[in-house]
Amino acid sequence: MILALTASSVDGPLYRDVVELAHRSPGRLDGVVTLWSTYGLAVFALLMVVGWWRARRVDAAAGTTALSVPVAVLVAFGADAGLKALVREDRPCRGLPFPTLEACPAPGDWSFPSNHTAIAVAAAVALFFVSRRLGLLASGFAVAMAASRVWVGVHYPHDVLVGALVGGPVAFLVMTLLRHWPRGLSGRLAATRLRPLLVS
Repeated sequence: MILALTASSVDGPLYRDVVELAHRSPGRLDGVVTLWSTYGLAVFALLMVVGWWRARRVDAAAGTTALSVPVAVLVAFGADAGLKALVREDRPCRGLPFPTLEACPAPGDWSFPSNHTAIAVAAAVALFFVSRRLGLLASGFAVAMAASRVWVGVHYPHDVLVGALVGGPVAFLVMTLLRHWPRGLSGRLAATRLRPLLVS
């Protein structure tokens, strides 16, 4: 069943207030937010690499956990994309007459829920299994990513909220399941050609 939504009645006024605030804000701030909204996901990839690099210095089990982080993020992205294809909510910049900082995505590039937010929150949650410090750092970045997607005008607030509610729990579930590898699996993998990936 496909649910076609017109979502401006949910939080359209809040969306309008945020977009109008963006247009009243200094151009330098808008430039930074737009840059983060577009390219910020690369920071989460970098944090995953840092987490993996540090984990392999601990032991094979820690290295295996770190390598599970991108798996959790991909599963969360898949769940979010599936929901997006089911709901098919138009972007707010298509239905509301407000100029936005970022060009409106093409028709068929649906709004609900936010993929960027789901990926960012999933990465933050998964990184907590590797390092509390990296998880906290990624959590701050995830909040910034969610806010930026509304600020530049390509998502309603409820899009990013649901994106977080999809990405976070899915990543937690996947990491919890993968954390309980069969006993000794990490050690056996470390005895193969995969050793450089798991332990230094």
